[in-house]
Amino acid sequence: MTPITLQEPFRALFYSPFYAALARGDFAREGVEVRIITVGEPDRAVANLLSGAADLAWSGPMRVIRDHAANPASPLVSFAGVVMRDPFLLVGRAARPGFTLPDLKALRLGVVSEVPTPWWCLQHDLSQAGIRPDEIIVRAGRTMPENTAALLAGEIDVAQLFEPFVSQAVAAGAAVWHAQASRGPTSYTAFYATRAALTARRPALLGMVRALATMQSWLHAAPVAEVASTVAPYFEGLDRAVLESGIARYRDLGVWARDPVFPQAAFEALEAAMFGIGAIPRRPGFAACVDTDLVAEALG
Repeated sequence: MTPITLQEPFRALFYSPFYAALARGDFAREGVEVRIITVGEPDRAVANLLSGAADLAWSGPMRVIRDHAANPASPLVSFAGVVMRDPFLLVGRAARPGFTLPDLKALRLGVVSEVPTPWWCLQHDLSQAGIRPDEIIVRAGRTMPENTAALLAGEIDVAQLFEPFVSQAVAAGAAVWHAQASRGPTSYTAFYATRAALTARRPALLGMVRALATMQSWLHAAPVAEVASTVAPYFEGLDRAVLESGIARYRDLGVWARDPVFPQAAFEALEAAMFGIGAIPRRPGFAACVDTDLVAEALG
């Protein structure tokens, strides 16, 4: 068994494919002994990779894009796509059939504060619809649990949430108005490491890619209840019905990729959103930020 230190940024339901691979023993069957660490602060992951405190991380490709945009010599590289559509949704206090993004101009919107990507992407969606973000009454700075409570209390009209907060809000009477996944492919989560690590740890990383492919085939074929039962140990205290609801929603929306190939279109959608709203000064490009050779070798 080859040991690998793998870091997660924080615990999240849309990361369920990674937890499933761990729980099912997919990595172990490929000869890789994974030690998982949680960094808590997503931006610390880069420092851990550069220092060698971790061999590999999963997180948003936006961090690799941002690093390359600031430093063309960045050693970081993404590979193995897992979450390739946007997992965030807009949830309103009551059903609103026919909702479209321009409707937000008359509403109070609570946006995600924990991570920047969902609001970046939504701002880009708004601009594509001809809406300036400053035309919307935005309530920023609250966490998703706080926004969920504010929504149910009538302090805001719509909240930008991910699961399980979406299903919890719906169970309390709220309704999903818009899935950001409807935008189409957008790279949200993949493995990333340094290029040096891709060389030094290549046999183990090839095994991890093969393990992901095995898990992804199972993930899209297994009953929702089986998937929920598999990942439930990673979500202690979460109501099983809420867990199953979140898993079903993400699978139905196509949030989770069916194989580890990292689609260039998904990368370019995220890069365009980041550049379009000014989060990066330039677009470093797919070739600079994504390694496709390792996945091709593993699957070939």
